[in-house]
Amino acid sequence: MTSADPPVLASAARPVYSRVVLKLSGESLQGPQDSGIHAETVVRIAGELKEVADLGVQMAIMVGGGNIFRGTRQKSLAIDRATADYMGMLATVINGLALQDALEKQGVHTRLQSAIEMHQVAEPFIRRRAMRHLEKGRVVIFAAGTGNPYFSTDTAAALRAMEIKAQVILKATRVDGIYDADPEKVRGANRFERITYRDVLQRGLAVMDSTAISLCMDNHMPIIIFDMNVPGNIKRVLLGEKVGSLVSEN
Repeated sequence: MTSADPPVLASAARPVYSRVVLKLSGESLQGPQDSGIHAETVVRIAGELKEVADLGVQMAIMVGGGNIFRGTRQKSLAIDRATADYMGMLATVINGLALQDALEKQGVHTRLQSAIEMHQVAEPFIRRRAMRHLEKGRVVIFAAGTGNPYFSTDTAAALRAMEIKAQVILKATRVDGIYDADPEKVRGANRFERITYRDVLQRGLAVMDSTAISLCMDNHMPIIIFDMNVPGNIKRVLLGEKVGSLVSEN
């Protein structure tokens, strides 16, 4: 199976992917709160990630920081865009530490790697080291995006997926796939079970930012968009069940 092929239901509950990158937004960690980190939600997510790790899937997680600080929303504070983006990167490190703690408490071995060096709390991102951790069965959490302003954590997830030779990017959202309009605002919005990179770009669909989509298209990296709020969905995706929407070449 090539990286661009659609997932196929595996027999005997065996995962169809062996190495994945999960894009986890900061908002997914805030639970029912308006911002911050919701402890019960983080524990629930960690439990689902443990189930995936127990399947033997090598998993890296790119965590966002929007629940704490999102640089692109801080225009009212008159903070320079680059400075605001760095503040957002630091927020992802806080989320990464919270997720790491929750996973470790459930017996999952982890490593937190940051694109901004801060040796007291995280390893620096080193591609070969990250791959070695995955091979040893550790969950690797990527924080601080790419380490550069003006690049989103979507783009960082795509970049890391290429670097560690992942087979697919899983993007956890609040909806069950890709729609032609915001299903939370537009009644009757149509859902795509499968769509091409070019259609996503041409339609301007809010899947991932255009840089991330273009990077995935150029490197034939499939993306699966799914609802994180449905318990067990991550495991279902990895077992090949038809969950969410697939973005691929055709």
